[in-house]
Amino acid sequence: MQEKTVQAIYQATQYINDEMSKVIIGKKDVVRKVLMSVLANGHILIDDVPGVGKTSIAVALGRVLGMNYNRIQFTPDVLPSDIVGFSIFNRDTEKLVYVPGIINNTNLLLADEINRTSSRTQAALLEAMEEKQVTVDGKAYKLPDPFIVIATQNQVGAAGTQVLPHAQMDRFLVRLSVGYPDRESEIGIIQGRQTADPYADLKQVVNTEAVQTMQNSVLQVTIKDELVGYIADLVNASRANSMIELGISPRGAIAVSHMAKACAIMSGRDYVTEEDIREVFTDVCAHRIILTQKARAANLTAYDVLQQIIASVKTPYGV
Repeated sequence: MQEKTVQAIYQATQYINDEMSKVIIGKKDVVRKVLMSVLANGHILIDDVPGVGKTSIAVALGRVLGMNYNRIQFTPDVLPSDIVGFSIFNRDTEKLVYVPGIINNTNLLLADEINRTSSRTQAALLEAMEEKQVTVDGKAYKLPDPFIVIATQNQVGAAGTQVLPHAQMDRFLVRLSVGYPDRESEIGIIQGRQTADPYADLKQVVNTEAVQTMQNSVLQVTIKDELVGYIADLVNASRANSMIELGISPRGAIAVSHMAKACAIMSGRDYVTEEDIREVFTDVCAHRIILTQKARAANLTAYDVLQQIIASVKTPYGV
């Protein structure tokens, strides 16, 4: 890849981060990981308590990237047809006519509180997330490129919620947590929302075509065989770990490599390093494993166990 291409993408991501920081204050690492996921053409699950900015991230991202953005608020009465569309009989032509759903002309979909709808409706997103298409009455309809889902969920007031099945969790490239801001950031958030709409100052930095170009460039980032082997070692260590009942899938291993490539190009490089892999590993993999009862009894989290794996697996270059 040409050096000027790498630097152009690096500069663009810096501008995007700066714009996002006008709204998402004090959470540069989270914003960086979200943008990294977009460049890796992956879906994002933001799992946190209410009011910390989950929805704000998606809204700001859509505006700054210039992508066709839509939002669906998941509730128990949302139907699969609301998402993927449905067929209706036309009496004049005596044929079924397809009526598109909310995702058909969408590049960036905010699936807000995805755990508050039925499992049937949640499953309607599976094909769209994996195949970038929907099938209605036996006919497939391609979705726009790119197509990215940012789903949010919180576990507060969990009565009536539907936990996402593991197979669907595995479709998300990363699971992120925003967390509470520190004191200075909190002051900035309060002050910024007293007299003006912070979204009004957001500028569009790129457009859909530019996002596609950046995503294609990420695929060209070099990852050496030794580092592919390092990812395989980390993944296999998760499958052999006594604290993990279900280890990382092959889809998870591929996701680590793609996310590491995006991390590299956002750092101004066209090659992956060990540090890139370690930086993204837990965010990509924590939601893909199931801990044993022994781990839960010891109050270990998925992040704790994966950090132990990172510390125990030998790196190819001894760093």
